[in-house]
Amino acid sequence: MRLSHPYMYARLVAGDPTYNGQFFTGVRTTGIYCLPSCKARKPKPENVDFYPTCEAARAAGLRACRKCHPDDYARGSDPVREDMETLAAEIRENPAWFADVPALVKRSGFGTTRFFELCRQHFHLTPAELILRSRLARAKVSLATTNTKLADLAFDAGFESLSVFHEHFRRSQGVTPAAYRALAAAGAAGFAIELPPAYPRAHLVRALGRDPVSVTERIDQGVFTLVTRVDTLPVKIRLDLRSDPLVATWELLLTPSGPQPALGAAVHAVVGGLLGLGQETVPFVRLAAKLGLARLTAGREELRLSQTPTVFDGLLWSIIGQQINLPFAYQLRRRLFERAGQRVSEDWYLPPTPAAVAALDVADLLPLKFSRPKASYLIEISRQVASGALPLDALALQSATRVERTLLGVRGLGPWSVNYVMMRALGFADCVPLGDTGVGSGLQALFGLTERPDHDATRRLMAVFSPYRSLATAHLWQLTQPAPT
Repeated sequence: MRLSHPYMYARLVAGDPTYNGQFFTGVRTTGIYCLPSCKARKPKPENVDFYPTCEAARAAGLRACRKCHPDDYARGSDPVREDMETLAAEIRENPAWFADVPALVKRSGFGTTRFFELCRQHFHLTPAELILRSRLARAKVSLATTNTKLADLAFDAGFESLSVFHEHFRRSQGVTPAAYRALAAAGAAGFAIELPPAYPRAHLVRALGRDPVSVTERIDQGVFTLVTRVDTLPVKIRLDLRSDPLVATWELLLTPSGPQPALGAAVHAVVGGLLGLGQETVPFVRLAAKLGLARLTAGREELRLSQTPTVFDGLLWSIIGQQINLPFAYQLRRRLFERAGQRVSEDWYLPPTPAAVAALDVADLLPLKFSRPKASYLIEISRQVASGALPLDALALQSATRVERTLLGVRGLGPWSVNYVMMRALGFADCVPLGDTGVGSGLQALFGLTERPDHDATRRLMAVFSPYRSLATAHLWQLTQPAPT
């Protein structure tokens, strides 16, 4: 499509990051060129020229913006992002080095306000949340792999006391540190997991049982069953949603040779993701109330976003679910899993591996009612994953800005798909699946609009919920639905 001046100016006014690199904005009155998403004040249309490259903008006598760094973007480089990623890696490696947020700010070299902005931009976290997550991750590894005393382990991870460590761990993981160590031991096959008070179980049941004839996951008489791979091994996980606390059990579907592997920690990660336990709900609920929008969260203040069992599961769904209704999307997903997955019993299939989908041809999916473009995207992206060109496991340790740019560069993934993967499969907290029908309908109901908002209006309306737009999305999905029973 040829980008006209009015169209490009509209993308500039909207601050649309999906057009970064497709053109650059030159402002005659300031002599500066920027990215379309630059946060600087928007110029008048008569003062703007558009350029296909940075070189063209410089040839016209303009200089690069110091706020959005268009030259760095064009080169695929972002020094500020790289500094933030380096710092995040240091925190993960040695969280005890950073006693508090001021120590982290000092190490960063940025001012306090700027550093808070960068944490939210690149990681969707506050500095305190970044430190806490790193400490918990360090503690989980130590609990699963060592016999270090809990007090020593807590101090090694940077917690100020054993009681503080215990409280943070239990609240975010649903189990105590001692219970986590026990479930991570060889031979463990189950654990109890506590939900936060007022957790909306009925919403969880509806979310997990949304496809009652799924071949990989469904609910029967209050028990959720999931067939998936854990550490590459085929596992059936059962989660009793009727008990308090919940009880999770698992079994290997194929008996490996040699000693039974210790899968408890990995199973716990899957279950914790399904429950959304690591998500902070209180700050978002406070923000909604401050905005005068408490009705958005009323009755489900502890609602979380359920995470997909694997990143590849989320990626497949983001392509399958593009621009079609949910019942048909469920049907296509079942057909793909039956065609490329591994049958483990009469009713159950393991989800397909990237290699299995990569081995298909478009002609294999057309009889299953996949459109030719959708089939092509599924196969091409799976081939990138299988070859290592798109390393999904590495995405979880990267910044949100790097992940977004990486995924937007993949053919077949647009803003809706990318934000869906980031939010549902990678757990980023400030995502908006632009173009999502449920989000649009929720915003229309919440703000009393006469019509469903378009992409630009959705972006503007959702901006007030930053940096918790993923949770806002979860609540908007529920806003126009009847309360679950």
